[in-house]
Amino acid sequence: MKRIFVTGFLFAGVSLAATWSGTLVDVICKAKDLASHTAKCGVACAKSGFGVVLADGKFVKFDESGNAKALAALKSTTKEKDLKVKVIGELDGETVKVASIELQ
Repeated sequence: MKRIFVTGFLFAGVSLAATWSGTLVDVICKAKDLASHTAKCGVACAKSGFGVVLADGKFVKFDESGNAKALAALKSTTKEKDLKVKVIGELDGETVKVASIELQ
């Protein structure tokens, strides 16, 4: 565990939240045409997990909590395509520990 001493206080495991914006997609469909990817497909492929495809084409995968949040968002949306999201969380290796997901 990383420990940082700052002006007499001990902070263990200091981490910073980051924000990612892009297209919500399931892992199976991440390389497909995102413009035609649907919420229905995302729900059907949910067991593969979810992530966000960023503007530069990079795919950032979600942790299990993020997968549950993404599935809930897809099930509750009336939007069928163009699944743009804002994700807040912490990057842990190549996986985002998701704090929140907001469909836009």
